[in-house]
Amino acid sequence: MRSQLPFGVSEFTTWPWSFERDVERYSAHGVTAIEVCEFKLDRNDYAPQLKAIAATGLTVSSVQSEVHSLFPDSLANQPTAPEDRVRHIKRAIERIAPHVPEKTPFVVITGAAPGGDTAMVYEKALEAFADLAEFAAKQKMRLAYEPLNPVLFNTDTALWGLDQALELVRRVGHEALGLCVDTWNIFQTPDLHDVIRACAGRIFLVQVSDWHRPRSGADRISLGDGSIDHVAIVRTIRETGYTGPYVLEIFSGESLPDSIWRSDLDATLHKNLDAFGRVWERSAE
Repeated sequence: MRSQLPFGVSEFTTWPWSFERDVERYSAHGVTAIEVCEFKLDRNDYAPQLKAIAATGLTVSSVQSEVHSLFPDSLANQPTAPEDRVRHIKRAIERIAPHVPEKTPFVVITGAAPGGDTAMVYEKALEAFADLAEFAAKQKMRLAYEPLNPVLFNTDTALWGLDQALELVRRVGHEALGLCVDTWNIFQTPDLHDVIRACAGRIFLVQVSDWHRPRSGADRISLGDGSIDHVAIVRTIRETGYTGPYVLEIFSGESLPDSIWRSDLDATLHKNLDAFGRVWERSAE
């Protein structure tokens, strides 16, 4: 049955909706998990909204803090200093952790490299992610590092490819730091399926959406409408022993002529849930 699918939705997918509408509509469609986006929470008190999630039967797949990169990115260009950004991430973990299940992953990325200095960003990431992982573990939470697609290199990331992300996570070597495997971001990784298998035990979160040649940094499309072989990727991920949700994360800038964010979002949820159901069934073959 649809309600039994391990299918979640990120609040980024339904950006125009309120937190309350997200929770109500996801549940109504039979979605099983929600990725919480901090920017939708009441700044004065997170507790009532987060407590309302469980009442709907939804689980929390993951959290996207308002600042989630070590260096400025397209979603949050302030503050600029990595130390200040780390403090923001820690504050989000502190505020949200008491209201979500233990070991909930908080997604983190590098942000763009200042002046193109990717070597500096890499070294900083080793240090900062070790610190954040230790902090998260003390709060009974986890971090999921997400490598982004190369098209986002100058705006959001200094590192791409699932292979490079796995190397980073291994070098940090903290049990609370794992990976966010986003199909839109990693499907072009060389020897992808071998790399996914090498990630066994370190995949904390999987995100899905489909690919066409992007017209902006926020131009993802619904499952089944693009060129990613989700059946093969999901099959390999299942082989690693990952049992968590597959979270629909679609960015679709409102300036696009066919922006999903300006369309019928209920129809988008229904369409993607059905599409994932077909992927899930075929990936078990």
